[in-house]
Amino acid sequence: MDTPADKAETQNPSPPAAAESAADPISGLPLLELIDISVHYGAVVALNGVSLGVRRGEVIAVMGPNGAGKSTVLKAIMGLAPVVAGEVRWRQARLAAATHEIVKEGIAFVPQGRRVFTHLTIEENLEMGCLHLKDKTEKQRRLDEVMRIFPILQGKRRDLASAMSGGQQQMLAVGRGLMAGPDVLLLDEPTLGLAPIVVKEVFDRISEISETLKTTIMIVEHNIKGVLDIVDRAYVLDKGRVVFTGTPHAIRETDILTQVFLGKSGAS
Repeated sequence: MDTPADKAETQNPSPPAAAESAADPISGLPLLELIDISVHYGAVVALNGVSLGVRRGEVIAVMGPNGAGKSTVLKAIMGLAPVVAGEVRWRQARLAAATHEIVKEGIAFVPQGRRVFTHLTIEENLEMGCLHLKDKTEKQRRLDEVMRIFPILQGKRRDLASAMSGGQQQMLAVGRGLMAGPDVLLLDEPTLGLAPIVVKEVFDRISEISETLKTTIMIVEHNIKGVLDIVDRAYVLDKGRVVFTGTPHAIRETDILTQVFLGKSGAS
């Protein structure tokens, strides 16, 4: 993915006041961004003035050690975190929709832990992802598309989700997110707890979703090596702040990941 221009894009690892604006290459304006977002859980500061964004068609990663605030970024977008300052902007306007209405805006969220409906079949689980959709033809088209991307689901579509392996349930959870027809797909730790061979399969499918459906993806992920192989850019968080942003090449050329995972980044 790296180009000569990408290789020159190495930014200062000290916490920036605000991340670069992630411009939509079609309109020159941001698609989805957080601007100076702070999230507090009582006395605990989960995010402290975080700014980051995503361009149309990009795959970006949000990385960092446990407790850095990675998952809170996605929860802030979805209205699931107590935001005390800053704002989330969607298509250049403040995102003010209620959590259960955000999917209609074009943003789908796949949380940690898969959370499939084990008492429902695979097909019924997928249909739960587009309850608001009344067009039966479009619903069937989306089902066919998800089955094409995740062929393992096709042969088991009448089986209960409880009979699936952990990796299959994760693919089902991602497929359910796609059923909403999102412009942006938010993925929270999609490979957590999966065997290495399944991790590769999940990353391959995420790449396919980006390439064939042109879906913009923001992914929180602990598997650093695997995720850097599939993203265009990444944000590194530590102690609730963005401490670095750049291409995979730029990140690999620095020791920022070693610094934050060993607690030496200097972020406060």
